Amino acid sequence: METLLIIIAIVCGIVGLAGSILPALPGAPLSFAGLVALLFCPGANISSSALWVGGIFLVIVSVLDYIAPIWLTNISGGSKQATRGSVAGMIAGLFFFPPWGLVIGPFIGAFVGELMAHASTGKALKVALMSFIGFLLTTGMKIVYSGVLLFMIIKESIEIVV
Repeated sequence: METLLIIIAIVCGIVGLAGSILPALPGAPLSFAGLVALLFCPGANISSSALWVGGIFLVIVSVLDYIAPIWLTNISGGSKQATRGSVAGMIAGLFFFPPWGLVIGPFIGAFVGELMAHASTGKALKVALMSFIGFLLTTGMKIVYSGVLLFMIIKESIEIVV
């Protein structure tokens, strides 16, 4: 059972890290689930404070993942079409031009969305840039969070086995 829990934890950590970039996977929650899986292993030394801090950061990262790009698009004067275009661009970029489409897609989608809202090219470019910055910030947060948890999972797994 211990080996199965360690495998589940490591797989959750790796898939969680991938999910930090891929929009179809809930990266941060999967990474946290991997840490929780190790909790049930005999000999695991995961403190309750590590779980609390991990859980609090999970909530913060998850909330900011949805709020930050919308907020940055809105403060730049972006329309709802720009926000929708950014999401559509991210999804289209993932499927049609991986991996670079994931980075460029939200920018192009926000730009086209803002142009469809009858904005000037300059305003559309500003909105697209802010949307892109929001995407980079939230993706970076998720990568760091999931990377730290994956490190903790691997470190704890090694200590359990050895």
